[in-house]
Amino acid sequence: MVKVDIWSDVACPFCYIGKRNFERGVQMLEGEQDIEVNFRSFQLDPSAPVTTKDSVHDMLVKKYGMPLAQAKEMNQNVTQTAKQAGLRFDLDNVVLTNTMDAHRLSHFAKQQGKMNDVIEALLCAYFVEGKHVGDLSVLASIGEQAGLDKNAVRDMLAGHSFKAEVNKDQEDAKAIGMTGVPFFVINDTYAVSGAQPPEVFANALRDVTEKEKLSQDAVCTDAHRCE
Repeated sequence: MVKVDIWSDVACPFCYIGKRNFERGVQMLEGEQDIEVNFRSFQLDPSAPVTTKDSVHDMLVKKYGMPLAQAKEMNQNVTQTAKQAGLRFDLDNVVLTNTMDAHRLSHFAKQQGKMNDVIEALLCAYFVEGKHVGDLSVLASIGEQAGLDKNAVRDMLAGHSFKAEVNKDQEDAKAIGMTGVPFFVINDTYAVSGAQPPEVFANALRDVTEKEKLSQDAVCTDAHRCE
């Protein structure tokens, strides 16, 4: 059994791209391995408001001090990268929000064996469908779509359940020096950073199976991640 921990944020486009590329990498193995995936929480901006009038383009302008035209071009490039992974992003209609409650929902789903379904639904809702994933009613519907009891999701979100789990994931990320997502840790020994091509993930999984240990210089990383 190969265990893969994936740190990601609902608001990170490369996390969705990386998830899809990882899945394609697994498919390339054609059943060579039994793989257990565990999604871990990472908030890119824990202080983000639940509601804002800013667009995703405005966010880049404020974060990096770039002109609006450059921000739009950057997002267009991300959209093209997503298309290569089989995803159709609609970044013009992304609704920015705080992702804490979305992460809480994913941990609730984990208890019921629905974490992957919920993560996929959350990412699709955010980047493809333009839904407000900070809205509790939207999250309840997403949970129902993924096979959870809608009322149970509502009750959970009304309280503070799973905040500790989200914060623990964030602390674990900090402890291993993680500064951006997506970040994949395979069997606690092999790290892959960023939305790498499918073959990179396939090779990494094979390497771990062959009990090859990752040295400091072998960490795979590139610009295709969010910080």
